[in-house]
Amino acid sequence: YIPFDKENHLLAPFRTWRNTITGQAAAELTKLFQFNIPQRWSVAHLYQALLNEESHVPQISYLTTLAGYVHWKLTGEKVLGIGEASGMFPINSQMNDYDAKLLGLFNEQLKAKNITWQVQDILPKVLVAGEAAGTLTEEGAKLLDPTGQLQAGIPLCPPEGDAGTGMVATNSVAVRTGNVSAGTSVFAMIVLEKALSKLYAEIDMVTTPTGKPVAMVHSNNCTSDLNAWVGLFREFTDALGVELDQSRLFEMLYQQALTADADGGGLLAYNYLSGEHITHLEEGRPLFVRTPESRFTLANFMRVHLFSSLGALKIGLNILFE
Repeated sequence: YIPFDKENHLLAPFRTWRNTITGQAAAELTKLFQFNIPQRWSVAHLYQALLNEESHVPQISYLTTLAGYVHWKLTGEKVLGIGEASGMFPINSQMNDYDAKLLGLFNEQLKAKNITWQVQDILPKVLVAGEAAGTLTEEGAKLLDPTGQLQAGIPLCPPEGDAGTGMVATNSVAVRTGNVSAGTSVFAMIVLEKALSKLYAEIDMVTTPTGKPVAMVHSNNCTSDLNAWVGLFREFTDALGVELDQSRLFEMLYQQALTADADGGGLLAYNYLSGEHITHLEEGRPLFVRTPESRFTLANFMRVHLFSSLGALKIGLNILFE
């Protein structure tokens, strides 16, 4: 959520997918649209700002994402790749553009709040892979290369985020293919043969960079808590004076998990450093607990934390599997 006024001044601090502050907006829009609107989507942040009566909302002239902002600065073009755009506002995959019916419903909400602009007027233009998205300007070239060696005029493709990039990089853009991107957050992208039978709050409907419908299961938390524990073990090896490569440390700890009890020894971990929409938690509180009878071993400890990193993702994927 990056809103600008007509003079291109930033109106509010950049809000990311970890700003899980849009629960009310996401729920109301999902009900209004009969289409799942995740908390992290631009339209959820916009509607929440509207509900909160934030003073900047009437002044918005342009709303974009980080990918769209960088592209705008490099080319002067207010455009987005369709995959990235599908995380701003629902897309009609038949038309490869924002859903006109839902735009109308949202505009009715704006009118009721005495907002004079319409949502389609502040969103980036939608482009699909292969379409021209502008060329590198003189100003953009200077941003990339202050020395002046980089020349303007280079054509740019429609800007996509990490989801679209991951689909292309793993060759997962055809129907019945999918990929998983894991890191601070984690998400799975499954390219669908047909639309889902009904609305599912755990599944986001987005698109490939060419506009094909994609079922996305996204969790705000994945490896951050696990990385913190590995960092603790790293402190221990350093205190012993043992030099151990970081990759080797991860490998050794992960391999330990292979020897663990199937149930993780009765240990339990919650890896939430931030809120988690799938399990309805607004804020993160990493937690590790065990009973007196739990089998507290290194192998079980690592297995439980590895499984926990994918727990919320599995909840959403179970719906697709079933």
